[in-house]
Amino acid sequence: MAAYRRGTAQVLDFDTRVLRDGTPVVFHDATLNRTTFLGGEVRKLDAEEWKGVRLRPRDRLPGSWRSERPPTVEEVLDRLGGRVLLMLELKDPAGLERVAGMIRERGLTRSVFVNTNHPRVAARVHRLGLLTQLWRSAEQMRTDRPEEWRSFVDLLDVDIRARDGDVKRAVRSGVPRVWAHTVVTPAQRDRALALGCDGVLTDARGGWRGTGRGCRGRSAR
Repeated sequence: MAAYRRGTAQVLDFDTRVLRDGTPVVFHDATLNRTTFLGGEVRKLDAEEWKGVRLRPRDRLPGSWRSERPPTVEEVLDRLGGRVLLMLELKDPAGLERVAGMIRERGLTRSVFVNTNHPRVAARVHRLGLLTQLWRSAEQMRTDRPEEWRSFVDLLDVDIRARDGDVKRAVRSGVPRVWAHTVVTPAQRDRALALGCDGVLTDARGGWRGTGRGCRGRSAR
């Protein structure tokens, strides 16, 4: 919400996991240990138990942050859907069908990218009529053939640490959008754009004014 209110992010990125009862929630880690006051695996909780989870803000975060409950995917779609482009990364692909249903029910099929690291899952996302985002690591990009994905990938999300040639191959693949992650310095941004990427995904607080077209989570441009 801070990124949305700040207005510098053109797209907001969320990681999603699935609870024991199939409820999709917004959470990065497989366990609660690192970022909450609880411990154990996320997938062992149900929706009612999830209401008791509270985030543990890090001391080094600037400003004052409340110990909030991480939301469900449904809550995020209801609060932000249609107001800004969203990215939902499927940490648990088993939740795809339920997430897809939520997106379709709200008429958000053209404003939510469903993100995965697995080409087969990306093909499933496409068959469900959703916008498909496929992210790849620098190591994966060394042997990838991204042109094979152009029929079902709407956004190819490439690693800024990849070799120049691997990024250029992705740009020439025929996939309509190629953005670079995770860009945290102006120099990385400039390199990504110079190599032909048409957007960047960044964790830089506040973002950069005046260049680029994509963003991740907390910042834009």
